[in-house]
Amino acid sequence: MKDMAKKLLNYFLIGVFAVIPIVIILQIMIFVKDRVTDLFQLVYIYADNYLYTIMVFAISFFMLVYIGRKLVQEGRSWVIASFDHVIERIPLMNTIYRVLKKVINMFSSHDQTIAKEVVYVEYPKEGLWAPAYVTNRLENMYVLFIPTSPNPTSGFTVIVDKSKVVKSAMNIEEASSFIISVGVDYDKASEMIQLP
Repeated sequence: MKDMAKKLLNYFLIGVFAVIPIVIILQIMIFVKDRVTDLFQLVYIYADNYLYTIMVFAISFFMLVYIGRKLVQEGRSWVIASFDHVIERIPLMNTIYRVLKKVINMFSSHDQTIAKEVVYVEYPKEGLWAPAYVTNRLENMYVLFIPTSPNPTSGFTVIVDKSKVVKSAMNIEEASSFIISVGVDYDKASEMIQLP
């Protein structure tokens, strides 16, 4: 009887862990649907016309496509530049906006810049290695963001000497996947063996 209960509990836990990714994706989809529905209702309340509401969403969609295309082709868009110009004049908001923009650009830009570099650093103490994103550097000093598992958007920012880091062949997506999966999704075993 005890063995049967253990087997049932084991199967139950395996089932729960198998369903968790599906539930998370469904929750994200429901969240996005709710936000879009709220926005649709807000526009509809003002217009009281479905045709007008659909036109507003269609125009918004094509504006975002246009902005995205300009950013990919030219690196900037006059719409974003105009908004940047206005925000720069508002105290406190300009700082928050500038920092958010840099962080989002770090994760989403297609340029292979410093922000795309992944390294290993001994953290929180010697002998324990953690993957980190290089966010900035000056001469021999590196500014690193060390994300925490399973949420790579939280973590620690540290400044270390170049001699304290070990380069990684992982890109930012692979490192994020490694962190989110708490190490399960890690195909750089050769790197792990080479860590001192």
